[in-house]
Formats: sequence, structure tokens, C-alpha cells
Amino acid sequence: MSFGTKLYTWLYGKLVGSDEKGNKYYTIGNDHSDLNVKRWVIFNGEIEASKIPPHWHAWLHKSIDMPPVDYSHKYKWQKDHKQNMTGTKDAHFPSSNPLSKNFKPDQIKADYESWSP
Repeated sequence: MSFGTKLYTWLYGKLVGSDEKGNKYYTIGNDHSDLNVKRWVIFNGEIEASKIPPHWHAWLHKSIDMPPVDYSHKYKWQKDHKQNMTGTKDAHFPSSNPLSKNFKPDQIKADYESWSP
């Protein structure tokens, strides 16, 4: 977060809520249905857009009017949000990938059989 964002948030921002990861969401004004009202997030730690849960993403992009302050899953099959781990040490690789923790080179099968006359 830049100095300008900090200053702008301090002068004009109204804290709307925060998510379970500690990201804080701000707006200007009280009219949640006004499409010209600014909405933004101050990330807790690393600035990574995939850290924003879907319900807060919908609010930031004005798909919903009211901030999801007391959000809970509607269905029991819903899972908690996880950020995209691509490019990190926790990224998922299939077991056949050399970067996988379970990689065993002796178990690799060739995609073809070589032909010999």
C-alpha cells in the first residue's frame, strides 16, 4: 500500500468490515446502492487479489449493495475460500510432475512405445 492510499484511507475512508484473513474493506459515503461510490480493500500482508473471498469480491465490484459483514455459507457443501497458491511453495502439482512432493521418477510411464524393426 502506498503512502497516498494510506493518506486517502485515513482522510476519506469509512471502514465497512473485514474478512477472516484480516483484509479491511473501505468505502466513501453511506449510500451502498450508489454506483459512483468508491470501494477498496487494504490487504493484510501481501497484496494478492486472490486473497479476497468471493462475497467481498462481489461487494467490491458492486454486484451486491450491502457489504457481507456477517457472511456465512448458505449450503453445507460450500468450502472456505483459499487464495491461489500458483507460484508459491504450496502450489499443487500432480504426482507425475517433477516438482511434486510425491514424485517418483521410476514410476513414469512413456506416452508411447518405441518401435524397433
